[in-house]
Amino acid sequence: MANLENVSPLSDFNWDEFENGSKVEVSKDELTKAYDETLNKIQEHQVVEGTVISFDKKEVVVNIGYKSDGIIPASEFRYNPELKVGDKVEVYVENQEDKNGQLVLSHKKARLQKSWENINKALEEDAVIQGYIKSRTKGGMIVDIFGIEAFLPGSQIDVHPIRDYDVFVGKTMEFKVVKINQEFRNVVVSHKALIEAELEAQRKEIISHLEKGQILEGVVKNITSYGVFVDLGGVDGLIHITDLSWGRISDPHEVVELDQKINVVILDFDEDKKRIALGLKQLSAHPWDALDANLKVGDHVKGKVVVMADYGAFVEIQPGVEGLIHVSEMSWSQHLRSAQDFMKVGDEVEAVILTLDREERKMSLGIKQLKEDPWETIEVKYPVGSKHQAKVRNFTNFGIFVELEEGVDGLIHISDLSWTKKVKHPSEFTSQGADIDVVVLEIDKENRRLSLGHKQLEANPWDEYETIYTPGSIHVGKITEAMDKGAVITLNEGGEGFATPKHLVKEDGSQAQLGEELPFMVIEFVKDTKRIILSHSRTFEDVKEEPRRGRGGNARKSEQQPQVSNVAAGTSLGDLDVLADLKKKMEEGK
Repeated sequence: MANLENVSPLSDFNWDEFENGSKVEVSKDELTKAYDETLNKIQEHQVVEGTVISFDKKEVVVNIGYKSDGIIPASEFRYNPELKVGDKVEVYVENQEDKNGQLVLSHKKARLQKSWENINKALEEDAVIQGYIKSRTKGGMIVDIFGIEAFLPGSQIDVHPIRDYDVFVGKTMEFKVVKINQEFRNVVVSHKALIEAELEAQRKEIISHLEKGQILEGVVKNITSYGVFVDLGGVDGLIHITDLSWGRISDPHEVVELDQKINVVILDFDEDKKRIALGLKQLSAHPWDALDANLKVGDHVKGKVVVMADYGAFVEIQPGVEGLIHVSEMSWSQHLRSAQDFMKVGDEVEAVILTLDREERKMSLGIKQLKEDPWETIEVKYPVGSKHQAKVRNFTNFGIFVELEEGVDGLIHISDLSWTKKVKHPSEFTSQGADIDVVVLEIDKENRRLSLGHKQLEANPWDEYETIYTPGSIHVGKITEAMDKGAVITLNEGGEGFATPKHLVKEDGSQAQLGEELPFMVIEFVKDTKRIILSHSRTFEDVKEEPRRGRGGNARKSEQQPQVSNVAAGTSLGDLDVLADLKKKMEEGK
């Protein structure tokens, strides 16, 4: 039996109502208020803790101490296969009561909000967090961080360029949050940031122990057009393409490949800029040291053209040993030309060693020496007086430069182009690249030049003109060129003469015009200077003055004995009748 010694009745208990069965009057509002006070105070859109009271394959029932339990889809707990009744879980209150009076909760949103808080906290505290790499995407990877998808750029995976992203899919790695876009809830993470600080300390330690000339082992991490990056165990160095091989190469892949282990020598380094210059070719002997000791000037060598320039070609006669063939040593010709006219990169050529300096590691070569110098026997092939065909190369004001064969040039002076035609510029006579017949006039072997002539191919017409164009003789000619100081007359027998304006006055007082054909008297003939001075006015003035001269008896010798020759038979000029009468009188007087 219970001990009732310390039990005392309630002072305000109504025993009458209790004994008589009377109902205690309590309002509904008071009862509701009393009930509500027994429940947790919750608000919508907040995260609270609840207890799993039951679950099946479709739903999980969670009690949060509210007047009704919440039902959450089982799929939101798929990440946790160990879930059991009684587990405490965080849930997000979406709605205290839907249209069916049901409390609406979400475990996924609770995790998401909590994850977002954790991610922001990681950024603020620069904390290291773990993430799961789910898949590849353009430019990088997708990483699951606290259930939120974050972006891992390809450049932030490692300190070295990544060639195969797929090997990282499915891995759990450590990251740092480097950027958050609160508006779009985008997160960017980095794995590279974790190791950079450690590498920086490691890099400083390595660089502090470097020395020029030191030989190290490294791994080829990247190959570019200009060189190769080598990992020296936490710090990278660059082998420039020129330091990969003693011979010329166009692509570093010809020498090394990715991930290859190689020995390199330190050529130079800069602690401040963290640059390390490495060399590979320096680990092998210089090819010049292995060059045949018996090789000498005058020897013939064979090689491949590796570089072309306007001034010449570099020929590799063995890996790392090159010689220059200057363009002037490619042909005996004196014409300035480009080396590309003779050869191209990749050509196999034979050459003669012209100079050899083993100390300076320089060699000059020539290919024209493989042929005989045409000037050695120039007098035999091109003796003075011999006739040849040449090609016009270029013009000057004083003549034409021609080439008889490769290496044999000559000059035709402007005065040796024509016996009769006055050539103002050689371009009037021929054209560049045309063939022209020449005669060798003089040989200048020392300066490698021939003096040539063209007009000498024909007899000198001035020898004949001397007998035809005697002073006082009359000839028909045509005015072919007019100028202020006079006119040029082309004579029917050949050659040209000149008449001043006063000798171009016609019998009617008018001036003779370009294109007119008239009789002209030779006033002066000078063979040495090839000059013929003519006059049309003298042909009729002399006729009119004949009677007066006869009476006076003091006429000039040329006027006393006028000569008429080669007057055109078909001419219609009126004053030719007078000339005919004059001739008749002269013959009768004889």
